[in-house]
Amino acid sequence: MAAALLARRLDVASVPARVGSAGLLPGGRPPWPEAEAVMAERGIDISAHESCRLERMHVAGADLVLGMTREHVREAVVLEPVAYDRAFTLKELARRGGVEPRGRRPLDTWLATLSADREVEELLGADAADDVDDPIGGPISAFRDTADELEALIVRIVRAGWDFR
Repeated sequence: MAAALLARRLDVASVPARVGSAGLLPGGRPPWPEAEAVMAERGIDISAHESCRLERMHVAGADLVLGMTREHVREAVVLEPVAYDRAFTLKELARRGGVEPRGRRPLDTWLATLSADREVEELLGADAADDVDDPIGGPISAFRDTADELEALIVRIVRAGWDFR
């Protein structure tokens, strides 16, 4: 859901970007029916999506790595330690970017600024301040709530990072 929402928001903002999605579970799975239904309600078809397991090449080739949880970011950084300065949870990037908008700085410079005061230990454990709850196993209303939260976070991130007005 997050990748589809981010891709649409970047497209609406006329930001040329390639958005990918990878997770910690084995790949090859279709979207959860509830996720597919919630995205369809928002005019986004994810029916052709197939899950993909996170691998080093995904992280190494990314300008920005976003995870739903600290665990996701931690795994990305374990695979590619130099990605630390460009790997954030959605909540963390929305929070940090809201305080320090990008302006016209290059993306890598902005991300390095946002990560400058971070401590590696911040990636340990789970924290409601950084983790988006996973709706899998819950009712469709949980998927709607998660999609609403993701959309709000993505709007904040795109405004902070790509709104150059």
